[in-house]
Amino acid sequence: MKTLLRRPAVLIGLAVAAVLVVVGSAVFQPWKLIVDRTVDEAPPVAAAPAITAPAGVVALPVGPRSPTSPPPVEETPTAPPAPRAPVAAPPVAPEPVELGRGEFISHEHASSGSAVILELPDGSRVLRLEDLDTSDGPLLKVWLAAAPVIEGTDGWYVFDDDAHVDLGELKGNVGSSNYPIPADVDLGALTSVSIWCDRFSVSFAAAELHSAR
Repeated sequence: MKTLLRRPAVLIGLAVAAVLVVVGSAVFQPWKLIVDRTVDEAPPVAAAPAITAPAGVVALPVGPRSPTSPPPVEETPTAPPAPRAPVAAPPVAPEPVELGRGEFISHEHASSGSAVILELPDGSRVLRLEDLDTSDGPLLKVWLAAAPVIEGTDGWYVFDDDAHVDLGELKGNVGSSNYPIPADVDLGALTSVSIWCDRFSVSFAAAELHSAR
């Protein structure tokens, strides 16, 4: 065995194999297929408007008079203050409006959950992934896309063929998370959501969006 390990070809082969293992691990990141990243973000809400309470009467403390203090001056009686108006209950923040919704189907990996487009009272829009359950992987992105959602392997590779908007990296492969949509995005042209593996150009999961209006 020692003689075999002294041969240059064997040593070179072992070195190459070690490099391939390191590079393969860095590229494929196989541990991500068995380790979940869980996320639990609350639904987006608008902040409630601030309330200004009516000004109250501040009473100043009155201490005992010293022997040298001048006698109190009699004041002319004044009318009693008007009763305060009742304080209104704090306004409730308006709820986001649902613009569209779809259910995820499995592509390269078994997946489930919902994709929801929400419009906030300030006009901004958010894509919310609810109860997502898919596999983790390298460079997973959340895409709004124009491509149709197709079941089976025929639908795994179509999303980069048409227009799409990258909303950023997937925050977690299990749970619920929010992704702001840029103001200039035309949602009328984007009818699907894909959990897209940017490293291998394949869809892990996809949802066809249906208008809620």
